[in-house]
Amino acid sequence: MFAKSSYEGTRENNYALLIQQAEALIHDEPNRIANLANAAALLGQFLSDVNWVGFYLLDETSDKKELVLGPFQGLPACVRIPLGKGVCGTSAERRETVLVPDVHAFPGHIACDAASQSEIVIPILVGNELVGVLDIDSPIKNRFDDIDQMYLEQFVQKLAAAM
Repeated sequence: MFAKSSYEGTRENNYALLIQQAEALIHDEPNRIANLANAAALLGQFLSDVNWVGFYLLDETSDKKELVLGPFQGLPACVRIPLGKGVCGTSAERRETVLVPDVHAFPGHIACDAASQSEIVIPILVGNELVGVLDIDSPIKNRFDDIDQMYLEQFVQKLAAAM
């Protein structure tokens, strides 16, 4: 049985607890979609001031490489994003985290939720292979910082290790 957790320590301690919870959720579960769904739910209840959290997965079945919508929490979202387009496609193409304090200042931003003001996208790499990205949006400008980036990258590394 699960209950919503209360995170009352420092941000660093809370993120460390979040990562431990993620490890417990994905331990011995081989199904990628199940793990990503639980990870999105866990992040959705952990993070304050976010309006969308989820995953876009690399789809190589079409003629062009693009990201396709995966498990998420939030309003319905864009289904396909070409590599190199928007924040998600840019992160995927560069294979690096993209932290955007103001999405309206990001060239080519793809607006799926009109309320989004800031965004962080972390690529999911298994070895050297891109699997997808973790995308988190906030209705507040400058919501994400270096602490968020560091711990969310660790969170994604734990997910990638289970894939």
